[in-house]
Amino acid sequence: MVIGRLADGVLRGVDRVTTTVTDTVSEAFFEPTLRLGVTGLSQAGKTVFITSLVANLLDRGRMGRMQSVAGDRIEAAFLQPQPDDTLPRFDYERHLAALSAQQPRWPDSTRQISQLRLSFRIRPGGLLGGMRGARVQHVDIIDYPGEWLLDLVLLDKDYAQWSREVLGRMSHRPFAADCLSALQATDPAIPHDEGVAQALTEGFTSYLQSARKAGLPDITPGRFLLPGDLAGSPVLTFVPLPEGGGRGSLGREMTRRFEAYKSQVIRPFFRDHFARIDRQVVLADILGAIHAGPEAVDRLGQTLTELLAAFRPGRSAWLTRLLGGKRVERLLFAATKADHLHHSQHPRLTAILTALLRQSRDRADFAGARTEALALAALRATIEEQHIRDGQTLDCVRGTLAESGKQAAFFAGELPADPMQLIGPARDGAARWLEADFQIMRFAPAPLIRKTGDGLPHIRLDTAAEFLIGDLLR
Repeated sequence: MVIGRLADGVLRGVDRVTTTVTDTVSEAFFEPTLRLGVTGLSQAGKTVFITSLVANLLDRGRMGRMQSVAGDRIEAAFLQPQPDDTLPRFDYERHLAALSAQQPRWPDSTRQISQLRLSFRIRPGGLLGGMRGARVQHVDIIDYPGEWLLDLVLLDKDYAQWSREVLGRMSHRPFAADCLSALQATDPAIPHDEGVAQALTEGFTSYLQSARKAGLPDITPGRFLLPGDLAGSPVLTFVPLPEGGGRGSLGREMTRRFEAYKSQVIRPFFRDHFARIDRQVVLADILGAIHAGPEAVDRLGQTLTELLAAFRPGRSAWLTRLLGGKRVERLLFAATKADHLHHSQHPRLTAILTALLRQSRDRADFAGARTEALALAALRATIEEQHIRDGQTLDCVRGTLAESGKQAAFFAGELPADPMQLIGPARDGAARWLEADFQIMRFAPAPLIRKTGDGLPHIRLDTAAEFLIGDLLR
């Protein structure tokens, strides 16, 4: 019986491998598919980015910087059912309806992984183009919460290292005082008690929520904020504690649960979804971090550097790709909400993002991946104006304030020409900006007026799309 079950398992495994290879070969040669990952930190605008990208690829009147659009190579673009039956579909229609309503509103943030397949029928080019039929290219867009993305940095850390880092950062944050006091007062050598573990976890989760609200990106474990069906489970009931504790102690159980979180939550997500990405968008709310202060900018740079080590950037040999061993070939780093600034400051915003990512971007370039950094707005919510104040001309943007619904013109402040004027104080641990006061407003989406064939208004979304998928559509 045992031998029979083993043989049956081997045969099923061979069948699965054969089917997978056959499907992959068929797809690679006849209807190729590219998996585009859209990731970023909380409030970076992933849902709006995907919604606007799809809307503008279906109706391409605003995508003039894409060569395939300028050359009229796309015969048709259409949505299909996503290929992974176990994944939720990205709710494109509902999100688009929210942005297109008479009183538009921002769609809900990403709370789970989702997928959408966008298929293109491409008209062949060249002298012999008329003799060949159109070809099909699928693009599978994968969206997942930024909080889950942040957990990838935990894979290379043990419990003691993570605890030291978290407790060290908490010691500099006034809003963490109560939680930190409770953690430091807990002896990790005491016998494990589930009531104590749950009470500490509740306080630690409240701290993570406050850190996210303050614009700080270091909010791991991310599933504490978006637990889903794991809410209340032991794998989400642990906290950072000082080292110590033997068998049966609270500290030993916290260590065990931390390792279980890595093996049972993070690694399956990395293996099943993240590691299969071909090309990647990393969205970052740089303006939000600048407004939050030097610590937020410093942590954003460190977090992005740690994250990008998990992308496995570089070229894939064709045989490796055919058999499923994929590496990220193109990485786009995008500073979102560029419509909060006058276009004259966009190059400076891009330069700040580039400087924050210098080390990780150089590593990706060296590994053979193509990288790009730019400032964009997936949905433009403002118009530009100039106002004179105290004899000085200010480049402003005007939009509808999300909180009050009133129209307002806004000058965010002048970004420095040299990014190190921001990054230097941030890395040196400055408590606040000394020579500038950077402001930020939350604008509501503007009512849409679209001509036939136009997608949603944006800033440089067509440039982003050209870099990410343009080569496949020509």
